Amino acid sequence: MRNSFFTILILALIIAISGVLSIYSSTYQKEGAWQDIHLRQILWVTIGLVCFFIVSGLNYRKLWDANYFIYGAALFFLFLVFVLGITRLGAQRWLKIAWFNFQPSEFAKLAIIIFLARYFSRKSVDDTSLLSGKFGIFRGLILPFIFVGIPMFLIIEQPDLGSGLMLLFVFVCLLYLTNVRLKYILTFLTLIILPLPFFWHFLRDYQKQRLLVFLNPNIDPLGAGYTIIQSRIAIGSGGFFGRGWLSGSQSQLYFLPESHTDFIFATFSEQWGFLGSSLLILLYYLIIRQGFVIAQRTQDTFGRLLAYGISLLLSMQVFINIAMNMGLAPVVGLPLPLMSYGGSSILVTFIALGILVNIDRTRTVF
Repeated sequence: MRNSFFTILILALIIAISGVLSIYSSTYQKEGAWQDIHLRQILWVTIGLVCFFIVSGLNYRKLWDANYFIYGAALFFLFLVFVLGITRLGAQRWLKIAWFNFQPSEFAKLAIIIFLARYFSRKSVDDTSLLSGKFGIFRGLILPFIFVGIPMFLIIEQPDLGSGLMLLFVFVCLLYLTNVRLKYILTFLTLIILPLPFFWHFLRDYQKQRLLVFLNPNIDPLGAGYTIIQSRIAIGSGGFFGRGWLSGSQSQLYFLPESHTDFIFATFSEQWGFLGSSLLILLYYLIIRQGFVIAQRTQDTFGRLLAYGISLLLSMQVFINIAMNMGLAPVVGLPLPLMSYGGSSILVTFIALGILVNIDRTRTVF
């Protein structure tokens, strides 16, 4: 356990410190509240570390008992967003709690993983196999999808299509890992893929524009395609070694919008180049690999599914955010874990990592 504890802690700290440096670099010349934004990020990281230490010391099996309360709290906050939520950039995703802007969708991601891990880890009477392997299509697919679909729909309506699709991805992966019959999974994927062209008519105008810009950013270079064009320029201008900290035309001259949140990878790449970006991706790989290793050596099914779910969510968010910055995926507004500015993402990520460490700590008990 000590190895996983210090490995995950050190890797997470290096990534978080890199994020603070990139946030400071992209905002320190701006006036007003922007000048102190890196200090707020340091505060979130500090609180996140406290949460990490606390959660890593608590038995993760308590999440089994608190599962329905956690799921209910996630739904409550998601509903509350539509009543009391504040709007930014056309999206109503945050709740104002004192001085903290809380984003319930981040909490909902972890809540759904906990719920699915508990649902699919119930044992049969002889305790030798999972019930999920014997589930029919209703209990093995339809019922859990209803529980996932409700928060997913609420998140997509905020609108936050990226986070909503993350829940769907985790759901499909856990279906496979829990031995739900393959024919049910293939049927489910077919029912999702076939009507995709018709979903175009239900997308908001800006979502349609993002998909078109993904195919060809130059169709609207000064509008919807502007950010992705500037992001690619920033990454390319970094070269192999980068332009150096507090340097770079795109981030320093404010050509790159959202350089401290969704597009912080482009800011980092411009300053530290291909070499620095490769090392950052390596750090993410090591921390995600650690999560999968913990899952594989855990005897408790609930802990294993929980570790797999957290690792899958983290890996997909890293992959999609970096691909989005490089123009290899549509812009969906997913933060880069531990780096992008935002208290909700930082806190939930550190809590999730604390759960991973605790799973490894107590794995020999089960």
